[in-house]
Amino acid sequence: MTIKERYQGILEYFQQAQPNPETELQHGSPYELLVAVMLSAQCTDKRVNMVTPALFQAYPTPQAMAAASVEEILQYVKSVSYPNSKAAHLQAMARMLVDEFEGQVPDNMKDLTSLPGVGRKTANVVMGAAFGQPTIPVDTHVYRVSHRLGLSQGKTPDDVERDLSRHIPAPLRFKAHHWILLHGRYVCKSLRPDCLNCGIQQYCKQYNK
Repeated sequence: MTIKERYQGILEYFQQAQPNPETELQHGSPYELLVAVMLSAQCTDKRVNMVTPALFQAYPTPQAMAAASVEEILQYVKSVSYPNSKAAHLQAMARMLVDEFEGQVPDNMKDLTSLPGVGRKTANVVMGAAFGQPTIPVDTHVYRVSHRLGLSQGKTPDDVERDLSRHIPAPLRFKAHHWILLHGRYVCKSLRPDCLNCGIQQYCKQYNK
């Protein structure tokens, strides 16, 4: 099987099985999305969704969050992973949005990654979900599943992102991110991949070994 055939088969399967995938993080604006994605690092979306309603009610805008203390923000996010550093990053991020971007979430990689606590993966999620750009955020699920399927042998998340971008048409890239991520979360799990109930096992390099 060629790499082109593998990509084509996997993309065709997901397009039929899940034509409109969406992020599981609950949000109502680019600002809320950015906050939720920052909180989701090494934390489940389910846990983040339990925290954000009260957080967004208390701080509905970057201006409101920028005016809060780290200790005040911490009270809302203390049940997520690494709450102290995330609370500090949220406050610093909000202040920078207010001071340098007129309270608006930027739509490009350079400006997004200049924000405290925002790396390339988080920026790619915001650019894709909030602004409709053809990004492929690579988290641990996307990295793992891409290797298992044989879509990439990249040694870093950036390598995997480049491989996926090279083979996936731009209109499908952000959808593909969701497809691969959700497949890794619910089927191709880290410790116990459910290969027998996998709809793309025929295209999977590791399964066919």
